[in-house]
Amino acid sequence: MAYSRSRLPALATLAVMLAGAGAAHAANGAYAVDAADISDVGSCKVESWLATATNSDFSAVANPSCVAEIVRPVELSVLTNRFRADGDWGTSVTPKAKINLIPTGIGKFGVSALGSVAFDAQTGQTTALFAEIPATYRLSEVMRINLNAGWLWDRTVDRHYLTYGIGFDWKLTDLFQYTIEMYGQAGPSEIRSVVQPKLQTGIRYRPNEIFSIDVIYGHNITGENADWITVGTTVRFQPTDTKPERSGHL
Repeated sequence: MAYSRSRLPALATLAVMLAGAGAAHAANGAYAVDAADISDVGSCKVESWLATATNSDFSAVANPSCVAEIVRPVELSVLTNRFRADGDWGTSVTPKAKINLIPTGIGKFGVSALGSVAFDAQTGQTTALFAEIPATYRLSEVMRINLNAGWLWDRTVDRHYLTYGIGFDWKLTDLFQYTIEMYGQAGPSEIRSVVQPKLQTGIRYRPNEIFSIDVIYGHNITGENADWITVGTTVRFQPTDTKPERSGHL
């Protein structure tokens, strides 16, 4: 399948920025701004979401992940994204590894590092490389600020970008969490919207420790200057000797 050259930067951004997302007390699910936390060793989760835009673009994502002890805990995931952009369909596969360097805590920064690579599932070609430093500052047990800084190499057009993101998570009650974030990339592009800031905000409903659902509104989330609605779920599997997280804790 051939893509027009003007759409390729947006498609690579779609695959890689989605790869940078994670899930609530570990990262941020269908959100793009990552948190510094990772889950306990031996725990796994399956994140999935559907996103549709006002210009008919579409994305269906599945992202299973587990945390393994490799010298220190490392979160390993493989994100598969089936998407439609400008009428063309494609599939990307993006493995990611994330390691926590400084644990988070109230009144201090926690820091992690992650790296991912995106492949075109139809051609097997490497479309993008991505590296990032997520930092999280906990204001309290129910509020945190996430800051991201990274590097993106879009191999489809052989361009390098600086990436950035800032997000705010607030656990309103034991059941509901509110998130708002802005993120993007800085660098050369013939398409202005590709390097313009992107915005998402949404609500998470988490009735128990295993399952949660997100409803998210976003604008320009893949560089196409359209509005997006995303519905996502997370199913968590904790090791039997892990204590449940404290009520109210992000």
